[in-house]
Amino acid sequence: MSIERLVVIGGDAAGMSAASQARRLKGPGELEIVAFERGHFTSFSACGIPYWVGGDVVGRDELIARTPEEHRARGIDLRLRTEVTEIDVAGRRVRARDVDSGAQSWTSYDKLVIATGARPIRPDLPGVDAAGVHGVQTLDDGQALIDTLARARGRRAVVVGAGYIGVEMAEALINRGYEVTVVNRGSEPMSTLDPDMGRLVHTAMEGLGITMVNEAEVTAVRTAEDGHVRAVVTKDAEYPADVVVLGIGVRPETALAKAAGLPLGGHGGLLTDLAMRVRGHEDIWAGGDCVEVLDLVSGQERHIALGTHANKHGQVIGANVGGGYATFPGVVGTAVSKVCDLEIARTGLREKDARRVGLRFETVTVESTSRAGYYPGASAMTVKMLAERRTGRLLGVQIVGREGAGKRVDIAAVALTAGMTVEQMTALDLGYAPPFSPVWDPVLVAARKATARVRST
Repeated sequence: MSIERLVVIGGDAAGMSAASQARRLKGPGELEIVAFERGHFTSFSACGIPYWVGGDVVGRDELIARTPEEHRARGIDLRLRTEVTEIDVAGRRVRARDVDSGAQSWTSYDKLVIATGARPIRPDLPGVDAAGVHGVQTLDDGQALIDTLARARGRRAVVVGAGYIGVEMAEALINRGYEVTVVNRGSEPMSTLDPDMGRLVHTAMEGLGITMVNEAEVTAVRTAEDGHVRAVVTKDAEYPADVVVLGIGVRPETALAKAAGLPLGGHGGLLTDLAMRVRGHEDIWAGGDCVEVLDLVSGQERHIALGTHANKHGQVIGANVGGGYATFPGVVGTAVSKVCDLEIARTGLREKDARRVGLRFETVTVESTSRAGYYPGASAMTVKMLAERRTGRLLGVQIVGREGAGKRVDIAAVALTAGMTVEQMTALDLGYAPPFSPVWDPVLVAARKATARVRST
């Protein structure tokens, strides 16, 4: 029996999870695995970089789940600093270039996994490539930022963008003792929330000493005579900066796939079936931040760059490549973050998401506490819930609060996945004791209020 060859493009979560799972199911005598990674590291947590920068995580190696040597010891031919520059679908081969020497070569495949991830959005602005302007996508990016912070001449930082990366980097810089300004194009930080919930984040960030500048479009980055950044410029103002962090978001890294004629969705990500196989291609799979996935609430494709999804995609792909069968049914859009002691969580649809897909809905917002009100340490939280009119189907939940608030969103994530109504949620048998929750958990209080609202329409 001939040995098949699996080629994996991308050495982080999805790619190496796929390679590892395939290896568990098929030994080297059945399946040869070659993995290409253009960077220096594999299987690392990009989500942990802000906490490394801020000092919560001691060192870079803490963020590495499995080293290249560990992958190689398991029979995976991992080639670092090697970038795939072309996919020849008809010829079933890929062209790769050694990043350091420039040497190029072709490698054939029987099965191919594309896990090229996402690339940070870097606006085309004067001065954006100046020294002291940083993105935070890779461990190399994190180290470069830490090095800049160590030698910066002043303590002023500007973060461009107020999404997850933006607010997390604002926290990291506050922890580093910097004076932080966040410049945000939207009306409120955290555009993944509705504006009324984003306003709570805005107020809390300012209470932490962060200057929030909303509805501001960056037009340029000013530099000093030595070429180092000195300010961020908008139409209306100029904000002095000794370091600038770009937290504008990411896009799927699918230039290779597009050039190869593989199918892309409306958000620029690869389209796959439930088995994570690229649509129309029997022996090509894709996973991680380079794909679009089904939103189980709206029924539409969307792009969500999260390590949780990437690892699940890799497990599904590896199982299928290895001769088994697994599927990834979709997501409900759950995410949680924090800035200092403020916890921010959401799942399902925002108001504008529900309107876009033509759903009629009701919204309720409740104020509650993380513990019984009489128990020491109880902190306030706000829960917003969306429910479909007539059916009462849960559509989405957003939570902003302090300790104990964020992970409550998981209750709603499970309810959304199960297709529950808000009335069904009110009967959920959740754990209760005064140190952990009021008698009625805040999420269930919102469900009760939403049930009454739906019944009255």
